[in-house]
Amino acid sequence: MTEERPVIGWLSRLSEGLGEFYRVPYRRAFARARRDEDDLFMLLVFSEALGVPNPASYYTLELMPLMYERFHDWHRRMGMERSPLDHIGCC
Repeated sequence: MTEERPVIGWLSRLSEGLGEFYRVPYRRAFARARRDEDDLFMLLVFSEALGVPNPASYYTLELMPLMYERFHDWHRRMGMERSPLDHIGCC
């Protein structure tokens, strides 16, 4: 029974190491895909303020306070010098 635990620990370390080995070449692509998803989600949350009807406004309305903190980084990354929303004074 005690011999199984070192084997399980060794296998879990091996699994983590192999997972990291296969993820390393794609880490930048994964980060870019996650950033693109975050940007799309940000646009969805702020779509009503931009004048685009938001089909999920009932679900995204409660996320607005959390998104205000990240809005400045988003609009700078999108190439906008100033915030497109006048009532959000983050700049």
